[in-house]
Amino acid sequence: MGPLFRRLGQGLTKAGHAVHKVNFNGGDRFFWRLPGGIDYRGTLQEWPQALEQILADKQITDVVLFGDCRDHHMVATRVCRELRIPVHVFEEGYIRPDWVTFERGGVNGHSSLSRDPEWYLETAASLPPVPEHRQVPSSFRRRATEGLAYNVADVLTRWHYSNWNNHRPWHPVVEGMGWWRKLRRRKERDAEAATLMVRLEASSDPYFLFPLQLDSDAQIRLHSPFAGIAEALKVVVASFAAHAPTGTRLVVKEHPLDNGVRDWHQITTDMAARFGVTDRIDYLPSGDIVPVARRSQGMVTINSTSGTLGLSMGIPAVVLGTAIYDIAGITCQDGLDAFWTNPERPDERIFAAFRRVLIEQCLIPGGFFSDEALDLVVRHAIARFEGRPMLPE
Repeated sequence: MGPLFRRLGQGLTKAGHAVHKVNFNGGDRFFWRLPGGIDYRGTLQEWPQALEQILADKQITDVVLFGDCRDHHMVATRVCRELRIPVHVFEEGYIRPDWVTFERGGVNGHSSLSRDPEWYLETAASLPPVPEHRQVPSSFRRRATEGLAYNVADVLTRWHYSNWNNHRPWHPVVEGMGWWRKLRRRKERDAEAATLMVRLEASSDPYFLFPLQLDSDAQIRLHSPFAGIAEALKVVVASFAAHAPTGTRLVVKEHPLDNGVRDWHQITTDMAARFGVTDRIDYLPSGDIVPVARRSQGMVTINSTSGTLGLSMGIPAVVLGTAIYDIAGITCQDGLDAFWTNPERPDERIFAAFRRVLIEQCLIPGGFFSDEALDLVVRHAIARFEGRPMLPE
């Protein structure tokens, strides 16, 4: 996440805390550039013992991660749990935009939050209103530039970090080629998306929305029954063909950060042909998800945060994996096959309570891709560390 940890390190140091940062590759090191950096060059098998030594030598009281599903992070979480050292996990927000996840112990499928709707209603009733919240700027160009810088630094220093292995299934060069092909067709893809949006708005045909997630996402590999997005797509299209009412359509939307290595448009077309619904499935290669979600009959999600976006608009949702928001009264609990004919809307009272508790325990204002957004994240994260309430913005 670019300079997130550098900025957090600077803020914690200024607040009087000692900070150390483990760098696993050249990208980590490039974005840290502060005192307290520790280059880890050992193997994954040696990492538990090495981490225990670091924790003891540096007298560490808290450990911070971005995401908890990377190999080294899962080991770190286990080691810290055994040593009773709190682990705090950053992730992109359960609710977006303008919030980031900052949860103790684990996120998503590893979260310790309850799945009992009554607990949310009771807990929310005891909480004060959410402080005034405002939008924060976010730059896709900045995100892309920082991602490129990180990967270049990683590739150029693999000789030094000889035991490092990226958690993603593709080499950075392969991903770069995929992005180049995708960006080369950007105008064409945007035109296709605009044409489909006009047709959806002009048509009276009801449709469901299936926003794709990233094929490399740990939420798919570890917190769903699927090995990848192709398998999930097959299940959704097959169920739609067998159970969705005649005259209903399915819109498959590409993830905005998909790297273009796999042609999901062609894969979707092939699946539609295989199950005999070519004339009822549309593919949306780009564009804002909000307007297409707002007009949909319901949203099918594996465990994407797009689910909370739809739920916040009162759109029915069914979850195929493990999601923090898959709660009775919020999402449909009867399974995918039944969802097409009975997409029940979320209970507004339960979802509002869920959202309030989530903000209190797991979210902080801000973002990762502008200085203003990072300033908010750092201020609120330090307040959480120090046990202080949410700060006024």
